[in-house]
Amino acid sequence: MKTVKAKIVLHNDEQVEVPILIPEMDAVRKLAAELHAHGQAWKGYFAGWCAEYSPERPEKPVDSNMSFTPADFWIGESEIWFYSLMWEDGREHEPVEFLDDSHLLESSASNLCGWDSLHSPQSAAAVL
Repeated sequence: MKTVKAKIVLHNDEQVEVPILIPEMDAVRKLAAELHAHGQAWKGYFAGWCAEYSPERPEKPVDSNMSFTPADFWIGESEIWFYSLMWEDGREHEPVEFLDDSHLLESSASNLCGWDSLHSPQSAAAVL
């Protein structure tokens, strides 16, 4: 997991910056691959984020040229951090990935609050 800052727009258009934890992408991909291998619908939490997997279905999607409904996996929250996989070419092919991290401001925990390290006891002691 890594700590990053995210910009969140509130309903009154005020913007706030908050630290959040993002799971390692390899761990997310591994979970999606395991769920896909089992082929069973799943809904739950992973690393604190809502996530869902839906297996491939033979029905054609509404208003689509596709001949089946592809399997898909998603995790996150669309206005904060969101990642998805869709097996558009069929169950046996590699999925198409989509990552929306446009609301993230930093990629590391360093200097989130002007501290040397977010988890450093020395930094916490200096503040107290």
